[in-house]
Amino acid sequence: MTDALRLRAPEPTGRRWINTGGIDLSLADLRGKVVLLDFWTFCCINCLHVLDELRPIEEKYADELVIIGVHSPKFEFERTVEAVDKAVERYQVEHIVLDDPDLETWQAYSARAWPTLALIDPEGHLVASMSGEGHAAGLASLIEDLIAEHSAKGTLRRGDDPFVPPAPVETDLFYPGKLIRLTTGEHAGNLLVADSGHHSLVEYDPSGSTILRRYGSGERGRTDGPAETAELSEPGGLAELPAELAAEVGYHVVIADTVNHLLRGLNLDTGEISTVAGTGEQYMVGAVDNVTGTHGDTGRYDGPADAIKLSSPWDVHYAETTGEVVIAMAGNHTIWSFNPQTGTIRLLSGTMNEGLVDGDAETAWYAQTSGVAAASDGCVWLADSETSALRLLDPATGVVESKLGQGLFDFGFRDGTAAEARLQHPLGVTELPDGSVAIADTYNGAIRRYEPRTDEVTTLARGLDEPSDILVLPGSDGEQPSLLVAESAAHRLTRVAIPAEAQHVDEGAQQTSRPATELGTGTLTLTVGFSVPAGQKLDDRFGDPTHLQVSSTPPELITAGAGGSEGLERTIEISDGIDSGVLHITARAAACDGSEDGEIPLHAACHLYQQDWGIPVTLSAEGPHELRLDLRGTS
Repeated sequence: MTDALRLRAPEPTGRRWINTGGIDLSLADLRGKVVLLDFWTFCCINCLHVLDELRPIEEKYADELVIIGVHSPKFEFERTVEAVDKAVERYQVEHIVLDDPDLETWQAYSARAWPTLALIDPEGHLVASMSGEGHAAGLASLIEDLIAEHSAKGTLRRGDDPFVPPAPVETDLFYPGKLIRLTTGEHAGNLLVADSGHHSLVEYDPSGSTILRRYGSGERGRTDGPAETAELSEPGGLAELPAELAAEVGYHVVIADTVNHLLRGLNLDTGEISTVAGTGEQYMVGAVDNVTGTHGDTGRYDGPADAIKLSSPWDVHYAETTGEVVIAMAGNHTIWSFNPQTGTIRLLSGTMNEGLVDGDAETAWYAQTSGVAAASDGCVWLADSETSALRLLDPATGVVESKLGQGLFDFGFRDGTAAEARLQHPLGVTELPDGSVAIADTYNGAIRRYEPRTDEVTTLARGLDEPSDILVLPGSDGEQPSLLVAESAAHRLTRVAIPAEAQHVDEGAQQTSRPATELGTGTLTLTVGFSVPAGQKLDDRFGDPTHLQVSSTPPELITAGAGGSEGLERTIEISDGIDSGVLHITARAAACDGSEDGEIPLHAACHLYQQDWGIPVTLSAEGPHELRLDLRGTS
């Protein structure tokens, strides 16, 4: 393709630049560099996966590559300056970031989903765009080709990295995640806190004021061993085991080691950290075992815990009724259950589709569940963050029922009846002594209360800085119980009184606002483009390696053609009686290393590419009857 026919990359524009030392940048300033735009928002677990996929790439090509994280928000809270700054700091983003609150650059690059990647060559041409996860190997190949081509042409510029690291933050805690009160031996009464940003755990005295011990070196990694040398990566949930079970298995606490995609075990007496579940690789929906041809690590898995890939376990809770640890598997929108005694793990509930659908274990949908806590009736409460929902799960059957929440695009700050109330991306939950439920309403900076007996929601506290978890502190000497809150973005634990009279707040209900795509009613041809990376071949040894799942909100929007099937093209029928809605589209493609014309070696490295789109649409008889999305496209 000649330069005259190549597409010039649109100029990135937004509110401000971050990690540049206060300097505004343009593509002209970056001429001579390979530039990668990463469209992300910090609520999105898939975006966080991509941040981690990009770390080795930005390290390997530090001299030739500039990554720009374009922060394009979903929730209202994510539009605020302070929240974006803290997200860049929290997730240790070591490249420049463009703050794009009004989705200007998002629209200029025709992005329709988080995450989306766009690759620009050293002369300013857009050469590739892709959506979703799993693109690291293909990106590396494209970057290598661009470096070779423009090095030969003399148009490549090395060095001069525009990234300016921020000043380090010196605090005892750094974006703490979850916390529990211990009951084990000499540790009884002490607090254990997941110090997520410091990649370690901290044990406090019962008052939460004195640090007694730190577990983990503080370096990001996945090494087992003693407290001083063991490594974690953004640990989250903590679940203490009963004393007899802990003595049998050799560890007292199960840790959700979120970014490592592992469950770890902590022996409080020795400080030893071990791996108890997961392989360390990320579970990718639809991956095929390239030797047996089976979906061995997908579907309704129930088997050895050390043989299965996990996906961003966010919170854990030991359920006494089942003797298992319930896991909020945020990365693939499911709930799992781990049996420490047998060393097995199973997919307890969920289909791996993202959304708010109640039902039994094989039909329920979840959306990045991030909080798990005991209910007095033996069930467990769930904070389902992406649907801003509170749900109740039976850990024996996997049946789930929603108490609060409307769906993926509905949120707000409103008290009232359950049908009227709105939350905004809650991360934590706990049941109070009176049977009501406290919710860490993270993006509203509040603690909310749901009263099951009246089905009413009120507000217990406001003005908190991204609360991520809650612990009930029992009252003493006639005092009332209070709450201990992990105030994550303030790097501290905060005690909050439970007021006798809760507040009633109504700041309105909101919906995610993104540009809608106009479509025609009647027949619609949906095509997802996928170009196989150089050096890879579609993995068709066991059938069609591509898959497309289509649904809609409301369901009546699609009158024919919904559901899942092989292939990346689908004809669907759109109702002519609905003005607007959301199309939910999931695409997957599997490819393995090997030339496009040759055979795939038996033990070749294989890659799964996947993306979920939630596309707001407006409908009219005159609208287009074709919709094309790119899972991976190059020009």
